[in-house]
Amino acid sequence: MFRVAALIPSPLVLVPELAGAMPLTDPAHPAAQVPQVRAAVLRAGRILGEQARRWTIVAAGTDPAPTGAGSFRGYGADVRVTLSAADPGAAPDSAWSTSLLVGAWLRGRIAAADGPGDIDARALPIDPAADARHCRAAGARLRARLDADPDPQAVLVVADGAATLTTTSPGYLDPRAEDYQSGVDAALDAGDRAALGALDPRSCADLGIAGRPGYQVLAGLFDGDAADPKVETLYRGAPFGVGYHVSLWYPDGAR
Repeated sequence: MFRVAALIPSPLVLVPELAGAMPLTDPAHPAAQVPQVRAAVLRAGRILGEQARRWTIVAAGTDPAPTGAGSFRGYGADVRVTLSAADPGAAPDSAWSTSLLVGAWLRGRIAAADGPGDIDARALPIDPAADARHCRAAGARLRARLDADPDPQAVLVVADGAATLTTTSPGYLDPRAEDYQSGVDAALDAGDRAALGALDPRSCADLGIAGRPGYQVLAGLFDGDAADPKVETLYRGAPFGVGYHVSLWYPDGAR
C-alpha cells in the first residue's frame, strides 16, 4: 500500500565525499547552503524510511531498469551505492544516471542509520524526452501497483528544476527562468497536479528543467485521488543556480 512520496534534487554536493571544503564562514557563498539542503534531503529520507521499507526510486533513464551497483567514481570519489543491502559484487554499472545514484545514496544512508532491517528499492527510469501523458500514466500505473501490494510502499522522485537561473548556472542565465521556476515551485508546494501536468516539455528543455518528467510522474502518482496531495515543503532554493525542491507528498487524508 502506497504511503508517501518524497521529492529531492540531485546535486552531487549532497554526498559528503564529493562536497570538498565548504566555506561556511561566508554565508553568502552558495556552498553555505549545502548543509541545509543535505539536512532537508536526509529528513525526507528518514520519514520515507519510517513509513515504508520498500521504495521505488523515480529517476532519469531508459529501460531496462538498472540493477546491481552504481558508483560516483566518475565524479571524483568511488562511493558505491546499491538498491538493497545485497551487494552484487560486480563492478559498478557506469550507466546509472546521476539522479539514480543520488537516490540510491539516500537509500543507503537511511538504511545504515536505521540499523537492522534493510530498505529495498527498485528503480523506475523515466526517459527525459517522455511527454506529459506518458509520465502521468507511468505515475498512475506505479500507484496502482503499489496500492495492490500489502506491504507499505514509498516513492522517491529525484528531479531538478531550472538550470538557467543565474550567470553561474550550468546553462547560464535565461531571463525567462526565474518566473517559470517560481511557477514550478508554486505547483510543487501546492501539489497542483494540473499545473505540473501542464508543464511544457519544450519550455522546460530550453530552461534546463531536467526534472520535468519526474514532476509529472509525481503528479500522476496522485491522479486517481479525489483531491491534490498534501505537501510538506522542507527546502526550496537555488544556491548553485539550479532550482532545488525537497518535499513530502501524502495522499489527501493520509496524514
